Amino acid sequence: MTDIVDIVTERIEAERAAIVARRRVARPAPTTATPATACAGCGQPIPPARRQARPGAIRCAGCEAAHEVRQARRHRTGV
Repeated sequence: MTDIVDIVTERIEAERAAIVARRRVARPAPTTATPATACAGCGQPIPPARRQARPGAIRCAGCEAAHEVRQARRHRTGV
């Protein structure tokens, strides 16, 4: 007999799998054609010093810091 905990656990796992699948589809493919000169977060120019220090940077330092905080929260909560 299936109890409520099993049912809820299965539903949570299915929802997480759906979220992961949507994120994979929504994520743009990485490009190596030209380095970014405008921040993907705020649209402002990425300072030359940042581009030199991090050639693959797609965000300015401020937006990257905010992005990393959001990512850390997502990993802590498991979503």
